[in-house]
Amino acid sequence: MSGMTAMGGGVAAGFEPVREAFAENFVRHGDIGAAVCVYRDGRPVVDLWGGTADRDTGRPWERDTLQLVYSATKGATATAAHMLAQRGLLDLDAPVAEYWPEFAAGGKADIPVRWLLSHRAGLVTLDQPIPLTEALSWHPMAAALAAQRPVWTPGTAHGYHGRTWGWLVGEVIRRVSGRTPGRFFSDEIAAPLGLDFFIGLPPDERHRVSRMVYRKPDVDLTTLPPESVPEELREQVAAWSDPHSFSNRAFAVTRPAAIDFDSPEVQAAEMPSSNGIGTARALARMYAALIGEVEGVRLLTAETAASAATEQSAGMDQVLMAPSRFGSGYQLPTEDNPMTGPSAFGHNGRGGSLAFADPGHGIAFGYVMNHIVSGSDDVRAEALIDAVRRSPA
Repeated sequence: MSGMTAMGGGVAAGFEPVREAFAENFVRHGDIGAAVCVYRDGRPVVDLWGGTADRDTGRPWERDTLQLVYSATKGATATAAHMLAQRGLLDLDAPVAEYWPEFAAGGKADIPVRWLLSHRAGLVTLDQPIPLTEALSWHPMAAALAAQRPVWTPGTAHGYHGRTWGWLVGEVIRRVSGRTPGRFFSDEIAAPLGLDFFIGLPPDERHRVSRMVYRKPDVDLTTLPPESVPEELREQVAAWSDPHSFSNRAFAVTRPAAIDFDSPEVQAAEMPSSNGIGTARALARMYAALIGEVEGVRLLTAETAASAATEQSAGMDQVLMAPSRFGSGYQLPTEDNPMTGPSAFGHNGRGGSLAFADPGHGIAFGYVMNHIVSGSDDVRAEALIDAVRRSPA
């Protein structure tokens, strides 16, 4: 990408550092197609896009290009749950089984909804993974999770429910609202705010979706002798090397375990943990409406948002084998993902996407991209956030 030629959009006065960082991400940090949007005090101050949406065809990334954002979807789904709680229809501290009676099986009668949101339920995997086609049709996966025994004593530890979280929280949303989580999001969040974001992609929108490019790690640490692995990573690498670890089993709840997120079937289904598809603008606008008014629409009261962002889980994650922090559904700032400050809350996604709100600074941020890069050397989102910090308060 040379100069500004492949970039669209603009920034408000004072936010030029974000434009420079965005351009630099293409030149130095591997971006292929991407978009970033920032709201401040309910108004957009950064809205940029650029690069290539499909490397095979050369299709450029345009203003309305859609991007699958993996686990950044969890922030959208969590918002739906908190809206139901705010309306008095869902008590996050009530047993899940109050809304979903079948869930009481396997010793789960007392697990509160909040433990699903905060990754404390011990339901990261299934004893018997189910066929992917059944998982994508929803009800068989919900039934399998209702029957599953927890793999640790619920409430005693937390571990990232990477895949199962969406069906667990999503089934509660469905039981309470009578609508699938994707439909609830469309009706109650996307429509009032005019968001270009879908959990379950309509077929007539597929032509706008970018194609992902996956970067292989320079070194696969799981292939190295243990003594060659940096000491601080050994426990994590050992877990990823063990097919029976929670680290692997959490992402192997279907047969096959590998899921092609570029496929039309996967994009059309509802996977509220993993397959949200939309724009950076939609994510930033949604988060802005969690902490303030956006053109007359506010999704959560200050009290609901503060409750949602109150720490529920912190410390060693039983799946990630690294420290993590969660409120009720949202990630909270950590050393590896500081966002813009201690009051921020949001969610990242596999390979680099990130969206969050920071009520302390009045900031909402969304970044999406199609080059899926894993590992601590991915600095793209952090470079953009650093540039936001350098822009006027």
